[in-house]
Amino acid sequence: MKSGIQRSGMTRSGVPVRLSLLALALISCQLASAAEPGWYIGANIGESRADIDDERIVARLLSDGFRTATLRETEDQTGFKIFTGYQFNRNLAVEGGYFDLGQFSYTARMEPWAIMTGDAKMRGLNVDLVGFLPLGEKLSAFGRAGVIYAETRDRFRGYGPVIIDPFNTHKTEASWKYGAGLQYELTDKVAMRLEAERYRFDDAIGNDGDIDLFSLGVVYRFGETAAPAPVAARAPASVAPRAAAPAPAPAPTPPPAPAPVRVTLSADSLFDFDSSVIKPAGRAELDKLAADLRGVEFDTIMVTGHTDRIGNQAYNLRLSNQRAMAVKDYLVQFANINASQVSTRGVNGSEPVTTAAQCGSQMTRAQLIPCLAPDRRVEVEVTGTRPRQ
Repeated sequence: MKSGIQRSGMTRSGVPVRLSLLALALISCQLASAAEPGWYIGANIGESRADIDDERIVARLLSDGFRTATLRETEDQTGFKIFTGYQFNRNLAVEGGYFDLGQFSYTARMEPWAIMTGDAKMRGLNVDLVGFLPLGEKLSAFGRAGVIYAETRDRFRGYGPVIIDPFNTHKTEASWKYGAGLQYELTDKVAMRLEAERYRFDDAIGNDGDIDLFSLGVVYRFGETAAPAPVAARAPASVAPRAAAPAPAPAPTPPPAPAPVRVTLSADSLFDFDSSVIKPAGRAELDKLAADLRGVEFDTIMVTGHTDRIGNQAYNLRLSNQRAMAVKDYLVQFANINASQVSTRGVNGSEPVTTAAQCGSQMTRAQLIPCLAPDRRVEVEVTGTRPRQ
């Protein structure tokens, strides 16, 4: 007797208790900032899980004339993925790659005596949008959602006196996935990931279900550049009217033009780390500077934003320009300075006031950040200063 027996697909599975590993990692890791813009590659490996619908398979076997049926299934497999991505900013990235979730199988024993085996392999390509939430200096949480183009290969075999038709089949189609995880920065270039993902699959004979992948991975980031050579430190000066040089006798000559006066403000006192929004303590610093400027006449003001040498130079240049513009906007608004008299520029860490001996490459990132604090500054250079009449 022949029986047309079909395999049931994977059904949606609840998120296992292993997701609590994410919470454990969140408690145990120190806090850190998200990755900087640029390209990166990575790979993950871990355990993939799927629930085989035992009741549905047994019901089909009984409907095909077998008196009893028992199942033994394999629901845990090794899965992996490889990917490349681009970080647009500290909160958003896009990733694309290849994944293989392994092979899931079951064996059914029936009476009259017969054995049927079924297995399915799942693999494919994916494109994900990834959102990051920085939690501190080295740790960030992230979530992802994306589309997959996946192939499912099914194979069925039968053994015993009762003949069961064997057959192979496969299917490719687009579907979706989502997930969440934690990322910990080991160095400026290397990070570790712990994540959980859910892939939606439809198998080759019309059944559908979810497969979960719990994995540990590593990310390697490109585009980091060597720290620029330090230059000699500049001593800051305070804003003060310069007295005109006394005229020589007997023929008086015009006094020399006033020399520029430069004020250096700590960026850490003006802004939060990796931010261009002036904080309350920073407004107090700028109010004092504005009061000094109201006591003199001047020709021009140059506001220069400086960052430290850590990280991507293009990103640092953009941040230093934004900080210089924030100081200019504040002086124009609250010191009644003509905007046309104020110019800005950004410097991406190429003009440090620290030296390599003070903050060497042997330091970790966590040690470098406070050591390089003097390099993160805003300089306000006032030219043509004269006492206001």
